[in-house]
Amino acid sequence: MNLVPRAIPGLYVLESPVWGDDRGYFREWFKGPDFDVAGVDFTVRQANLSMSACDVVRGLHYSLAPEGQAKVVTCSYGSIDDVIVDVRVGSPTFGLVEVVSLDAGDGRSVYLPAGVAHGFCVTSDHAALTYLLSSPFHASLELEVNPLDPAVAVPWRLRGAAVLSEKDAAAPTLAHRLAAGELPAYRP
Repeated sequence: MNLVPRAIPGLYVLESPVWGDDRGYFREWFKGPDFDVAGVDFTVRQANLSMSACDVVRGLHYSLAPEGQAKVVTCSYGSIDDVIVDVRVGSPTFGLVEVVSLDAGDGRSVYLPAGVAHGFCVTSDHAALTYLLSSPFHASLELEVNPLDPAVAVPWRLRGAAVLSEKDAAAPTLAHRLAAGELPAYRP
């Protein structure tokens, strides 16, 4: 597995081989020793699976857990655009949006450092996103930024209108979260 750095500090695209034949394919989407070699400290504390239909937008979510919450995400069925927004106050790339297209059979995953906001949209008829978390979910420490915030300007690749949860649709803007002091600090 190769960990390829992106513009946002601590963000990596993970590339691994896909072995396929007439039965389907196999891939390793997470290997701890490869993280160790790259100098990335990541311990799994929770695993999640999300299944969604086309044009579903989930996010932009982030955690204020004191221990931080890094993630490794992969698309295990269908295809998605995975969206990462640097919302860490003091980061040299604060406000930067990165979009990584993931397909179940492409051998790519994404490592998100603690403190960034995460979201995705489904670009196939249905898709499943599987992710590993470095800390467990704590409802009171989980916040969101409106995924349609025009100042963030995520280039959602949709066939029709975005399908959002009530919570995501009502989420504050990034500017509101910043003014309210509700964003994580950058920890280089």
